[in-house]
Amino acid sequence: MKRILTLVSAALLTGAGAPPASTPNPSDDPYIWLEDWTGPRAMQWVEAENKATEAAFQNDPRYADYYAQALAIASAKDRIAMPMLIHGRVYNFWRDADHPQGIWRWTSEADYAREAPNWTTVLDLDALSKADGKKWVWKGASILDPDERLALVNLSDGGEDAVSLREFDLETGQFVDGGFSIPTSKQNEAWLDRDTILIARDWGDGTMTKSGYPFVVKALKRGEPLSSAREIYRGAQSDQVGTFPLVLSDGSGNRAAFLYRGVTFFGNETYLVDGAQVKRLPLPAKSNVQGMVDGQVLIQTSEAWQSGGVSVPTGALVAVPLKALQSGETLKPQILFAPSPRQSIDGVAATKGHVILAYNDNVRGRVMVLTPGTAGWTSKTVDLPDNATISIASASDKSDKAYLSIAGFLAPTTLWEMDAANPAPRQVKAMPARFDAEGLVVEQFEATSSDGTKIPYFIVHAKDMKKDGSTPTIMTAYGGFEIPMTPSYAAITGKLWLERGNSFVLANIRGGGEFGPAWHEAGLKTKRQIIYDDFAAVAQDIFARKLSSPDKFGIYGGSNGGLLMGVEFNQHPDLWNAVVIQVPLLDMIRYEQIAAGASWVDEYGSVSVPEEKAFLQTISPYANIQKGVDYPTPYIWTTTKDDRVGPQHARKFAARLKEYGIPYHFYEDTAGGHSGDADIEQGARLQAMQMVYFSQRLEGKAAREK
Repeated sequence: MKRILTLVSAALLTGAGAPPASTPNPSDDPYIWLEDWTGPRAMQWVEAENKATEAAFQNDPRYADYYAQALAIASAKDRIAMPMLIHGRVYNFWRDADHPQGIWRWTSEADYAREAPNWTTVLDLDALSKADGKKWVWKGASILDPDERLALVNLSDGGEDAVSLREFDLETGQFVDGGFSIPTSKQNEAWLDRDTILIARDWGDGTMTKSGYPFVVKALKRGEPLSSAREIYRGAQSDQVGTFPLVLSDGSGNRAAFLYRGVTFFGNETYLVDGAQVKRLPLPAKSNVQGMVDGQVLIQTSEAWQSGGVSVPTGALVAVPLKALQSGETLKPQILFAPSPRQSIDGVAATKGHVILAYNDNVRGRVMVLTPGTAGWTSKTVDLPDNATISIASASDKSDKAYLSIAGFLAPTTLWEMDAANPAPRQVKAMPARFDAEGLVVEQFEATSSDGTKIPYFIVHAKDMKKDGSTPTIMTAYGGFEIPMTPSYAAITGKLWLERGNSFVLANIRGGGEFGPAWHEAGLKTKRQIIYDDFAAVAQDIFARKLSSPDKFGIYGGSNGGLLMGVEFNQHPDLWNAVVIQVPLLDMIRYEQIAAGASWVDEYGSVSVPEEKAFLQTISPYANIQKGVDYPTPYIWTTTKDDRVGPQHARKFAARLKEYGIPYHFYEDTAGGHSGDADIEQGARLQAMQMVYFSQRLEGKAAREK
């Protein structure tokens, strides 16, 4: 299932210009017209703003070099081709200078182990885009088990979350003539069998929630028009999210169809599809089905759970028999992993006979293999490099083979092959270094937040850095939706920033998932100010250690992290000299009326609740800009094709700054969706412009512009 977990990786509302439930009086919000998603007046405003920002950044003598270096890194042919294990082959989606939108290709498992595998292209998105007159962006594919020959390819026009579905034959390398072809919608699908798919999508008036998710799931037969699809379940239009299908299979031949109903963003109901019946399962609201092995369904919890005399702690991984779910008997979950206060689950994958669990231990990656047996489950810790982020790159229930991706701030990404039945991983691929890391070090410190909690952060800097506050430094964080921020190899940041003697900071503030659900829940709704206090505390700790200083300090973040930047811009303008606000939420009074905002009430609260509205008014960046304050000049960027958060927040924020005479830069790319990455050229352009901005603000001799 294409999971809908975050602002960064969710699938939300098509048409951010959908009519709002209520439109404020222009005297209360004079920039309501900028919420007209693609309206001519709004787009004329965008065009004028873009010209000014392009002149400020792209005419800078550093821009051409930054862009060339960013593009070279993004399109390098010696990158690791990350694997997808399908039907005994290794598939990969690849973009480079010759294929900016990308190709889907495969090689044999044996050939993949070679330094330069021979690849066979099965789908060329650049060629398809040219033929269709679209800018198709790859959004993945659903593969039909067990043969793994047919796929439903998800294609997005320009990077939107809305996709078209087309049936594709992996053997012939062709779209299936007369096969499934589903028009554009926010939709999720799952193969029930070769001739039937379960699909949730826009079926017409009254079938989408306020946030733009589908809540009606139907079974569609091959060759049938959409109008003939048979409804199997209907959620409610009042649901904050929607309802989506999920089909699980395992290496023992078990197979089961589930439905996930997102009543709220973090609270769901899980259903089992049993023939013509759909029955609700007695699972906790804050839990997710993660896979199945040997007839045991894997469930990750985000709340404590009591069942069958078993006390399951929050943040755990458990297994329950599929037969128990089918029979309706009382569940007695078996706890496979119970995290300590400084641990959190990062990924779960089922192989043919085992479970691979990736988890964080004090923001450092760890892996263990869990194995079912007649005497119960056993676990084995896997020996892998320390002080890195470890991710499960690919696994399949057709074998016990799996690939793990490992990276650190200064350690280029490596790929490790592992047999889960005998976990002795070996490195099989390594990305060459993209920047000179000699003389750079990584340190982890802790700052003390306003309530006394210790907030960890990493700083990457030159070993011989002068501790006099003179080092230009940029810091990022996310702080929401239980999403952890862990060490990674940021090649472009390394090349364009660290190589020049500058520093980089990653702050592990609350709201994220670094230490499990409790770390996230500490900053929910009206408790959210603590997240912003954490971020400011990290900066103040850095200054106290003289690792940087406000005039040399910049911050950046996107989506929920863009909201974080907007709040910090308002609350602590004296702590930073550069603020990059990417694809952000900023109008927290109207966020529920813009794009998919209604789905995030679980995270932020609602203006319909007086206490929550009062709090949102205190943090809303758009509402709290003040005249006469010495703000650092921010750089706000978004994309027109963002149908998730929507560009409206960024536009209105910039317009209010302009009204108050506060200097700013605004840029809205016309493609790219919420990720701003429709093709490699766009990604390089946005990176280069952002780095020019940081260079202008932080590397010069002049202090804060007045």
